[in-house]
Amino acid sequence: MDRMTLERRQVWIYLAAIVGGLLLGTLAPEVGPNFEVLLWPVLATLLYTTFVQVPLLHVRDAFRDRRFLLAVVLGNFLLLPVVVWLMLQWLPAEPALRLGVLLVLLVPCTDWFITFSQLGRGNTARAIAVTPLNLLLQLLLLPVYLWLMLPVTDFSEALRPESMLPAALTLIGLPLLAAALTERWVETQPERAVWRERLGWWPVPLLALVVFLIAGAQVGTVLKAGPILLRVLPVFVSFLLVAALLARGLTHWLQLPMDVGRTLAFSFGTRNSFVVLPFALALPVGWEATVVVVVFQSLVELFGMAFYLWWLPRRLFR
Repeated sequence: MDRMTLERRQVWIYLAAIVGGLLLGTLAPEVGPNFEVLLWPVLATLLYTTFVQVPLLHVRDAFRDRRFLLAVVLGNFLLLPVVVWLMLQWLPAEPALRLGVLLVLLVPCTDWFITFSQLGRGNTARAIAVTPLNLLLQLLLLPVYLWLMLPVTDFSEALRPESMLPAALTLIGLPLLAAALTERWVETQPERAVWRERLGWWPVPLLALVVFLIAGAQVGTVLKAGPILLRVLPVFVSFLLVAALLARGLTHWLQLPMDVGRTLAFSFGTRNSFVVLPFALALPVGWEATVVVVVFQSLVELFGMAFYLWWLPRRLFR
């Protein structure tokens, strides 16, 4: 099996991992504490292997196509946050639910966005070029968005610096630094590029292990979150539809080629669920449903990407 086949089947791998975790957590609840201990190093490794695929040292490449850059920044960091805020008004005033939706929908994807752009006849070169800029801007702007969109009491209660900063430094900062050093090491000699290719196989099985550990450790929360997930499902589906239509509008306005427009749609439709997962896991007691919402969105998104792969090249961006 090649890497592309693995990535095409990833949604079924994640579903199997979640079901397996729920079954094990139900039959052997004593594994929960052990799973929670294992989760952090596995998540750090996942983020490292993901960041290695991002050209972190080539942010300036994103500025070569100014119209595409304008569309990406305008859509991902101005228009879509407004869309998310409007959708938030239709959700019940449940703090953990709302925080989960905000965390996962406000940050554009930096990994499988490239894969789906390639599968959906997008412009892979443009996708790769803009990815490090997307990562940098989302890390800078996410705290601002949350401060603007959450009530002050929820913001101060959930996002405590004493828990958020260690998670950010340990699970975002260190893997990001290690990935940048790896990229520098790989680029010094062309034959070392094989190491990046080998690491590219790891995000799918590592993410499957992460959701398996979460399901096993949080089985009670997951089972209780059924009504919550039914409430956020229409929001996540609507977001996918609005994101694609917004990309089509910007493509027409800026007169972008159709393959670049498809790339724009995949950038808008895919979100960085497991980059915000460390923040969700670091939340205090009582906010466990936020983690479930983040993981659930990634599954909805993967089914949405299967629809995108048919809809975008055949209908919306013919």
